[in-house]
This record gives sequence, structure tokens and C-alpha cells, in this order.
Amino acid sequence: MIPPLVTMKILLRTKCFQHLAIPGPVRALYKDYRTMTPQNFSNYESMKQDFRLEIPEYFNFAKDVLDQWTKIEKAGKKSSNPAFWWIHGNGQEVRWSFEELGSLSRKFANILTEACALQRGDRVIAVLPKIPEWWLVNVACLRTGTVLITGTTQLTQKDILYRLQSSKAKCIITNDALAPAVDAIAPKCENLRSKLIVSQNPRDGWGNLNEMMKHVSDNHTCVKTKHNDPMAIYFTSGTSGAPKMTEHTHSSFGIGLSVNGRFWLDLTPSDVLWNTSDTGWAKSAWSSVFSPWIQGACVFAHYLPRFESTSILQTLSKFPITVFCSAPTAYRMLVQNDMTSYKFKSLKHCVSAGEPINPEVTKQWRNRTGLDIYEGYGQTETVLICGNFKGMKIKPGSMGKPSPVFDVKILDANGNVLPPGQEGDIGIQVLPNRPLGLFTRYVDDPAKTASTLRGNFYITGDRGYMDEDGYFWFVARSDDVILSSGYRIGPFEVESALTEHPAVEESAVVSSPDPIRGEVVKAFIVLKPDYKSRDKEQLKKEIQEHVKKMTAPYKYPRKVEFVQELPKTVNGKIKRNELRKKEWKTI
Repeated sequence: MIPPLVTMKILLRTKCFQHLAIPGPVRALYKDYRTMTPQNFSNYESMKQDFRLEIPEYFNFAKDVLDQWTKIEKAGKKSSNPAFWWIHGNGQEVRWSFEELGSLSRKFANILTEACALQRGDRVIAVLPKIPEWWLVNVACLRTGTVLITGTTQLTQKDILYRLQSSKAKCIITNDALAPAVDAIAPKCENLRSKLIVSQNPRDGWGNLNEMMKHVSDNHTCVKTKHNDPMAIYFTSGTSGAPKMTEHTHSSFGIGLSVNGRFWLDLTPSDVLWNTSDTGWAKSAWSSVFSPWIQGACVFAHYLPRFESTSILQTLSKFPITVFCSAPTAYRMLVQNDMTSYKFKSLKHCVSAGEPINPEVTKQWRNRTGLDIYEGYGQTETVLICGNFKGMKIKPGSMGKPSPVFDVKILDANGNVLPPGQEGDIGIQVLPNRPLGLFTRYVDDPAKTASTLRGNFYITGDRGYMDEDGYFWFVARSDDVILSSGYRIGPFEVESALTEHPAVEESAVVSSPDPIRGEVVKAFIVLKPDYKSRDKEQLKKEIQEHVKKMTAPYKYPRKVEFVQELPKTVNGKIKRNELRKKEWKTI
């Protein structure tokens, strides 16, 4: 038996792996078990009070976590859950134990160091869909000390060029779909030395991973990395400008994300976690690599070329997935389906992050599944900042309370802490002691890095407030706040009200110039198919009256424009800055 973790203390010394990763009692994989009682902690207050992290000088996630799970697995002290479980719509299926993951990743590591001649600290870009090789790239880079940069397969040729030139990456790994784009821009990338392709067919100038893996040895010694050595660079989503290179260390995610895995996701080795995030974003590192494997849980992945609601629901019904993590947009699409024929027998915990989730969506999901959605708030630059944790009362629309690793405050323009109820900038205290789980810098942009500090706090760039009970509420990105006739209006509340109107598929709210009020609320609305033929003026009035009833009347959109689609980043976030600039004629 694996001994339960008695205290919240997480010690990270050479022989203290159990304190990082081994949760409490283990349940059988297929047991139909639904409860909101935490598995790894008693309640929020004790979790927050007792939590602390001690960081070793040297740390490598592959050696100090994954290889330790392999030892536990081989000793028969872990549930029979695989470490990795991947399915494809065409019937393909892959399951790896921790031992198999270790062997394959060591082979991949040898390819990076031998065939590609990469050295510790060199940067590697991986632009791959949700295929098993993506996970091997992650672990192989850890083992070699190379710095991984992931990218979504929706990147254009221009996007790939920007990332290769900005990062000075020496190696790129992709598939047949994007290899032509890479070849077209490769001559402009002077640092690029190696190109690896995941393909059944050879391609000139590329190393074929499928063939190379057949012949390479799995005898590889993991490099010795310090906890603060660079581990990965994540490009931000670019909602408010050009994507920035956010650098994380081996400990900031490799240890810091224990907060996510242990408390927010509340995982044990018997859990099967399915995170639907795109492989190009930090959220995949959060919930498809570090958080689950810290806890010894199974990472589940389904290869879907595009989001298909029925496929998602069928997979949740067919497979023993216990924890489901997805974006608010995905939940919004799922609840629009008839879910009465689906039975989620294994599902017991649902979480969401990436942007605020509408309370109406959480209500519909709960009515159809019996499960709440536990919203979390974080950034590419951080681990979980705030979250709704099991055992807590959920306030619909709130992003919950601070995670135990951060001291979160609402600040004014001078860095002073504001009292409950007052809106301000969301900040994390970083002085005198910088907390674990925070990025180190924006690479090659010291000015931008410095601009995130205000007094003793890191400024997230988001606006919000804390209520009397200590719950935090998101208002808007700082540059999304609308100032109209002296009122401050956050777009999220207006968009939430709009979503509850039966005609609205999705919406985006921004400021628009007005000669009397300075600026007013404008809503860009995508209508549901059944409403597209309706009289637009009449529908506009109905929607405006609806918003007046749902929220403070001064917040209603005085301007409404019906559109076919909204501009979005490649990971699906609405680009309000583009709409706002259009309104103010600055583009």
C-alpha cells in the first residue's frame, strides 16, 4: 500500500518524492464514484494554512518525478492505471505505463542529443497536434535540459517564422501538414539546424522520427538541472499585442504545478484526467503533463482535428474519465446538445480555465450532469492564481479564492491594497520573497518584464475585486474596461447577460466612442441559426431590454452589431482589442 500523505507539507529533497506526489487512499479505476469531498485535503482553510514548498538546488521532473513513479509502479505499489492513454477516432489506441513512457522518452532524448547535436539550454520548437509524440517531446526535452517551445498547429507560416526568429530555436519538430511552411521560411532562420518530422513518409532535409525511434537506444542519463534553470518558453496568446516569450524554470512548473494537481484537480493515481487544451499553450503543460503526473494520475488524450461536441460527449461516456478539464467555450458548446442519452458514470470532477465561464453555462451543466464546474484562474506566466476547490461554496461567476502558493490582492494604481468590494488590479505579492510558480521573465524584453512590477506586487494585467468572503471576481483585462459617463463597466458581466438571451450564440463587448458620454458599451453578437432571419432592429431592442433586466441598466449595450463571427486568437480567445481598435479607427 502507498502510505497516505499525512500533512500538506511538500518537501522536495532527494528522498522525499513521496511528499510531492503520493496522495491519499487509492480507488479502483472503474468504480462509479461521485463526490465533492476532497481526496487530498480537508478544507480550503487548512490547505492554505499548512501549505509550504521547500525547493531543492537540483530538480528535474523526468528524473525526480516520472522515474520515481516508474519505481513505484514496478514495485506494485501503484494502481493499474496507465500513465498515458491516447485514442484516435479511427480506432487507434495507445497506452503507456510510466516505465514505457520512460523508455520511449529516453530514446527521443538520444535523438535530440545525438542526431540533432542539441546541448543543454538549446531551444526546441514543437508544433504537433494531440499525438503521442507530443508527450514524448515534452519528457525528452526535460531529460536533455533543452528548452521546449510548443506551438499550436493552427499557426500560419508567418506565425512560425516569428517564433523561430524570436526564440532562436535550433530545432523544430512538426508533421506533414506544417513541414512545407517550415521549409518555406527556414532560409530566414539562421539558428535553425535540425528538422524532425512525425510522418509515415520520408521528406528531404528532415529526420523521420518514426524511423529514428526504431533504431536508437533507450540508454540515456538525465542531465542534472538546477531548479531555476530554464525549462520551457510559452508564447502568450496575443490578445493584447504581439505574443510574448514567457520563460519557466524546472521548478516553476515542475514543482509549482503540484498546487494544480493536488488541490484544484484533486488527483490521485487512480484518476483519469482528460484536458482538451490545445498542445500549443501553457494550459496543456498545466493539465496534460505536470499536474497529473505529479500525482501519478493517468493523462487521457483524444485526437480530434476539430472540436466536435458529440465526440466529446461520447468519449466522456465511453471511457473511465474521472476528471474533465476544458475551456468555457467548450462547455458552452456542449450544453447546447441534447445530453439525455449520455451517461457519465465515471466522471466526478469538472474544471474550467482560460477565460471566465458564464454562470448560466455552469447551471446548465450541473442540471444535465449533476456536477459543478470548478473555475480556476491563472496565466501563461503563473500556476493557478485563484480557484474554486472541492469543499468550498461555489459562487457562480467567481473565480474562487487564492491558491495556497500565492498571496493575491486587489491593488490601486500606487500598489496599495484595496478593501473588499473595490475594483482594482489583481496582483501577486513577490517581495520580499518571490513565490514559486511564477515565470522568470519575458525573454529578450526586460522593459516588459519590469513593467509587470508595482511595488511589492506582480501585476497580472487583469481587473477584479474581492468580496467580503474572500472570493475574487474577474472584471476585465485592464485595457478592456469601458469608462462611460463616469461608470466603469467590465465586458464580462455584459457578455454573461447577453449569453442568457436565447438568440445569442456568442458575443464580445468593447468600448465605442460617443460624443456625449465619451464612450459607450458596444456588443458584437453572433446569432444562433434560428434567429438570423429575424428583424434585426426588433431583435436589437429585445436584447438591450434583456441586458437592462439582467444587470445594472447603465451597462446595457447602446450599440449592437450583428456579425457572422468574432475575431479570435489561434487558441480561441476573443480579440477584443481588435474590435476596440476598429471602433476607435486606430487600425
